[in-house]
Amino acid sequence: MAKVLVYTSPARGHLYPITPTLDELRRRGHDVALRTLASQVATMRTRGFDAAPISAAIEAIEHDDYRARTPQGALKRALALFARRAEYEIPDLEAAIAEERPDLLLIDGQTWGGLAGAEAWGGPWASWLPYPMPLPSPEVPPFGPGLPPARGPAGRLRDRVLRPLLMRSFERVMLPSLNEVRARVGLAPLTGVGELFTRPPALLYLTAEPFDYPRTDWPANIRMIGPGTWDPPADPPEWLAAIDRPIVLVTTSSEFQDDGRLVATALDALADEPVHVVATLPSADPAAFAPRPNAHVLPFVPHAPLLEHAACAITHGGMGATQKALAAGVPVCAVPFGRDQLEVARRVVVAGAGTKLNARRLRPDRLRESVRTAMGMGAGARRVADAFAGAGGAPAGADTIEQLLEARAPATTRT
Repeated sequence: MAKVLVYTSPARGHLYPITPTLDELRRRGHDVALRTLASQVATMRTRGFDAAPISAAIEAIEHDDYRARTPQGALKRALALFARRAEYEIPDLEAAIAEERPDLLLIDGQTWGGLAGAEAWGGPWASWLPYPMPLPSPEVPPFGPGLPPARGPAGRLRDRVLRPLLMRSFERVMLPSLNEVRARVGLAPLTGVGELFTRPPALLYLTAEPFDYPRTDWPANIRMIGPGTWDPPADPPEWLAAIDRPIVLVTTSSEFQDDGRLVATALDALADEPVHVVATLPSADPAAFAPRPNAHVLPFVPHAPLLEHAACAITHGGMGATQKALAAGVPVCAVPFGRDQLEVARRVVVAGAGTKLNARRLRPDRLRESVRTAMGMGAGARRVADAFAGAGGAPAGADTIEQLLEARAPATTRT
């Protein structure tokens, strides 16, 4: 059996989706060493992983993209954050490799330093991606603004014109910082953003078609295994059994995004509807919201038991929360605030699994109507759930890792 060293960014939304695959590796007898958020170390140790925290300096660098006034400004702030974290990720990963002497590295796709360090290491490695992949293709819309797939000559013309413009804008901001990170470990520069996803010998993409747009040109290294829908073990809340109305689950980002107004608007919008609202605020204070007779507002509650009784999930467009609802066959009303959430929200609509409402248009009446429409789209949500289930999940992820291990170079070639 082998030792797998897993390295994550400081985001529960990246750790939790890969946890089922780590569980499966452990079940098959492999040793899993994990470097992740300090707050999650104890929980991960209960799963049999040799868990330790990533550098505190990495966790101290928090997202501030919500302060930007334009999408371009938000992108620049987010990419600058990844570059700043990378300065600490490289030595942090190197120290973990020296301590653990792993047979394989499994790296969060949002750790630029982790990806560069793994590629420079010399041993077998893989990455995972729990968010929409911005890999350009003539078969899908240009990534970023959440455009619908092209239809007819006008749509194809739109894509031919916008794709190079958007990609050049993206790469102009991203590539210099990304290549500076790579240069620190002696790697050649990337010539395009797409190479970030084709460099890993294997990339576990935590989604499946048709939620992500079907295409015929997926690179051979990408394995779509469906979402990981794990939550920390917890008993269902005692009050859940007393709720006799359909539940509407409201989620916000696990990394602060100033999206608490989504909860406030949902409470107003659904105050007189025949539903019970359960809102989770992992990065904000639930006490800031006035109590409602048909609502619970909490920092965290296990989603799985709620989704069993849910008629709809209102999400901020985060990939994890959105896919978790759809995997349970629950339609989604997505209200994207930024980052990759416009793309997630568009995929919800295209899949026929729910609705989207731009955060700039967020008002109680509009949200109420969007939720009502989404509630009638259960058939589309169930189609997505079936596709997710058919993608293979954690066993498929573990199979991919084991295939890399079987082909690994002798340990003497690694440092």
